[in-house]
Amino acid sequence: MLRDFGGGPFGIYIHVPFCATRCGYCDFNTYTAGELGTSASPQSWLEALRGELATAAGEFAKLPTDTPEVATIFVGGGTPSLLGGDGLSEVLDSVRANFILAADAEVTTESNPESTSAEFFERIRTAGFTRVSLGMQSAAQHVLKVLDRTHTPGRAVTAAKEARAAGFDHVNLDLIYGTPGERDSDLDASLDAVLSAGVDHVSAYSLIVEDGTALARRVRRGELPAPDDDVLAARYERIDSRLTAAGLTWYEVSNWAAGDSARCRHNLGYWDGGDWLGAGPGAHSHVGGVRWWNVKHPARYADTVGRGGLPAAGWEILTADEQHTERVMLTIRLRTGLPLKELAPTESAAASRIIADGLAIHSNDRLILTDRGRLLADGVVRDLLT
Repeated sequence: MLRDFGGGPFGIYIHVPFCATRCGYCDFNTYTAGELGTSASPQSWLEALRGELATAAGEFAKLPTDTPEVATIFVGGGTPSLLGGDGLSEVLDSVRANFILAADAEVTTESNPESTSAEFFERIRTAGFTRVSLGMQSAAQHVLKVLDRTHTPGRAVTAAKEARAAGFDHVNLDLIYGTPGERDSDLDASLDAVLSAGVDHVSAYSLIVEDGTALARRVRRGELPAPDDDVLAARYERIDSRLTAAGLTWYEVSNWAAGDSARCRHNLGYWDGGDWLGAGPGAHSHVGGVRWWNVKHPARYADTVGRGGLPAAGWEILTADEQHTERVMLTIRLRTGLPLKELAPTESAAASRIIADGLAIHSNDRLILTDRGRLLADGVVRDLLT
């Protein structure tokens, strides 16, 4: 199946599928203890993870070129912090046992503020983690209640400060805006809290009502209104204005950082078309134009790995057209923009119309979104590709 590496940075994503409770808006591949019963556990997951990483390293060793050093590691979920400091240290050790990490490797973990502590951050910093991303979502209790988030409003800020005190230079806080019932004052309070935490990175995402979630059912029954597009646009502009004034500059439509070193290199690898191995239940991988995805359920994942195979549920070889489409979709979202030389003639004509409409500018032979263009980024992509 695999042909070779693509020549870009190589990262590893590790999916931790465990959560203490299920948030109403979440459609990620996650499971509570009650949903899993005795079919899977963090211990069986970790054992399977070790097996998958070892098998993947063996497959990579068969390729024509040497496996590149791992430039970035991202432990996501789910709730990785439920593994505790020792558990996350074991995860990182399992990567080191099978791959060579770059000397300056970025190593990130997501964390729920409620399952962290000063001791937790000290333990994972000692283990080699360099970056922490905390799910804050909002500082308003009633907004968190609608989202079914269990942490108290002030805990995310405290956790961010604990992470900085433990030696983390790079700490991110995640926000969700546009939740039914959220007021401008609620968003302002959330931004005040974020800026008081002294973090160097902020991610802000508009609420999306995903089919099959508890939130979608509430909206369908009329218990909650659907997010309003005009409100979402106004909230985004409010976020961008506040963060920019505080010295955090957007580098991707939904991400702001206090300088180049604060940008999330792992995510930039995705957006720039790099290679990555996704390990864990439901994780996706991309190496040299080949994409594959793992079986979703932790029990089936562990069983498949235990029988000596890679737990892939399916795979595809991306055509040149498919790779181009993904390149346009992702790169246009970056502040650095999309190289115009990569556009086909019809796409170049569309780019001229987009510029005339004030949605992008032509700078240094790149197509770069304007402030208004960021609000309509999905529409810009559609116009370019149709």
